[in-house]
This record gives sequence, C-alpha cells and structure tokens, in this order.
Amino acid sequence: MLNTIARYLYHYVFKRSSTFTLGAVITTMYFERAYDDTCEYIFETINKGRLWKDIKHRYEK
Repeated sequence: MLNTIARYLYHYVFKRSSTFTLGAVITTMYFERAYDDTCEYIFETINKGRLWKDIKHRYEK
C-alpha cells in the first residue's frame, strides 16, 4: 500500500517540475496562513487586556 502511494505521488506530483512547484507554492500559502493565525492567537492571549482593542472603550466618547 505504501508503495502504491509513493508511486502515485511520484507519477502525478514529483515527476513534473511544474506540478511540484505549484504544490510547493500552494502548501507554502496555507502553511503561512496557519502559522500567522497561530502566532496572532498566542500574542493576543499573552497580551490580553493590554491591547488597543481591549482598552479602546475607555478612551472613546
């Protein structure tokens, strides 16, 4: 089964460099989005109550 999957990946993805490049670009885009969202969540969790969105209501009229 693993041999079949490896053969399929090689034949349809890695054999042609254009397909490999397209796959790498798409994977990079999704990874970047997930990494950015994760870092943003961690930052906002650590700094909860000190961010502008948390204290803005104090300064609005």
